[in-house]
Amino acid sequence: MIETQASLCQQLKRLDGQSYKAYKALRGEYDCGSFMLFIDYVQGDPFAAPSRVRVQVPQAVAQFPADLYRTSTRAVALADYLTRQFYQASRRQQRRGSGKSGLIAVTAPSQAILARTAASVTTEWVELRFTVGLPGFGRRIAGQEAATLLCEALPDLVTQSLLYPHLNASAITRHVNTTEDAEWLRLQLASRGLVAFVADGAVLPRRSGVDERPLEDQVIPFQSPAALQVTLDCPQAGPISGMGIPQGVTLIVGGGYHGKSTLLRALEAGVYNHVPGDGREQVVTQPSAMKVRAEDGRSVAGVNISPFISNLPQGRSTTTFSTPNASGSTSQAANIIEAVEAGAQVLLVDEDTSATNFMIRDRRMQALIAKDREPITPFLDKVRQLYTDHGVSTVLVMGGSGDYFDVADTVIAMDSYQPQEVTQQAKALAAQYPSDRQLEGGTGFGPITPRIILPSGIDPSQGRREVRLKVRDVDEVRFGEEEIDLSAVEQLIEPGQVRAIAAAMVYARSHYLSSGQPLPAVLKSVMADLAQFGLDCLEDWPTGDLVEFRPLELAAAINRLRSLEVQK
Repeated sequence: MIETQASLCQQLKRLDGQSYKAYKALRGEYDCGSFMLFIDYVQGDPFAAPSRVRVQVPQAVAQFPADLYRTSTRAVALADYLTRQFYQASRRQQRRGSGKSGLIAVTAPSQAILARTAASVTTEWVELRFTVGLPGFGRRIAGQEAATLLCEALPDLVTQSLLYPHLNASAITRHVNTTEDAEWLRLQLASRGLVAFVADGAVLPRRSGVDERPLEDQVIPFQSPAALQVTLDCPQAGPISGMGIPQGVTLIVGGGYHGKSTLLRALEAGVYNHVPGDGREQVVTQPSAMKVRAEDGRSVAGVNISPFISNLPQGRSTTTFSTPNASGSTSQAANIIEAVEAGAQVLLVDEDTSATNFMIRDRRMQALIAKDREPITPFLDKVRQLYTDHGVSTVLVMGGSGDYFDVADTVIAMDSYQPQEVTQQAKALAAQYPSDRQLEGGTGFGPITPRIILPSGIDPSQGRREVRLKVRDVDEVRFGEEEIDLSAVEQLIEPGQVRAIAAAMVYARSHYLSSGQPLPAVLKSVMADLAQFGLDCLEDWPTGDLVEFRPLELAAAINRLRSLEVQK
């Protein structure tokens, strides 16, 4: 039965002073005139997780022009803009009640424009999902405050945030068009033989390691070197010139503090679209690019790391290698193999976060420690084979070893945050000063062996609860009894992505893992379901805190389960 806003207001006032649990009677639908209010879940305690609420505004009221959401990309951008408007407006609301009660909150957006369950736009309505801390004083209902919150403050928020006539039309159009242009840029990369594109004028430095907003002081806009400059077309902005990074093996070199890692971090972020004014709106990377690094102490389950590590002491096999405590070199080898298994076509590597003995082995060390006594084949001897045999490109920040000049297709030198194309100089130096290394990579890279994940190793239960998932931030998720450390999965940028990944792991277990499909097929099936049904298929009830993710990060979370089991 659908109630009215007036009846909701009266009911809240009647509940004033009663036990907090009496709020449970509010669950239902309410016609608030210009919008529908759905109270889907009511908290039982003022200190518990807040109540889940959504509003639907008919398009006849919202009045958004159809052009703003005529494609899925534009619809995601519009929903992202509305989420940001509601987020900013709700933060200005006065708190009502004690503790955390009386707060209206929506998923906090990052600098990236992402599909979130927080908001959606269709031809029929605009929907926004959020949480409400129902007002209370101690464990007693603050009915008057609740009535003010839901019947006065909330309608004002809806008007300010979700009605087109009350919003900045030019800002909305810019937001949507910027997203569409970035998507078009990314779609052109493969046909142009590129793995990434950085537009001239882009601002790459961030304010700090914990603030992703663009640096404002002493900014040096990006300017592409002539040898790498390309022009791509956009439907809104027209021709855009910038630096194209070709497929193959690319080195980014330069002195310390000259912008090598800053460029690489921009490429990492380039798998996502960004808001206008971010500085990286026209920095795009191939969507299956994955940052990999060393990760001491992580567990590894049944990975064929033999392309990099073999001939272990005591004859231990590395074709189905498992360990609860991988070293730096072993973890980096596993991270690369797992990324390629999951579909990565570009690897992003920084020497600062790599294991030295995995990256290089010079002539002197080869002379001291013979190859038959060294199980590790360095990345130096495999990076070229990885591209020629499997089509996987690498962009590598390397300021400490010129040995990579021999295998690089492109060398970019960063000087005061400006790139220079120095491939020919690097090749000339490699010829002038030969390394005299013995090549240790063999005749080919070796196989990428898809694994079959057993559902018994993915257990989300805790005690009597069949599913227990808890996300604190982007670097960790509690999955049943286990804590999954995601701190080395560096392209996760919003907690909502981690929540969605945890839910997707449960979904994969119940829908696909029992079929005996290899992991790449399972990832493909899960992502196909998300494309068809949306993130809502991961939950039994509407929730506004899920954010889109890539199959690469889903695989990374699965691979970091210490309980993971792989079919022998």
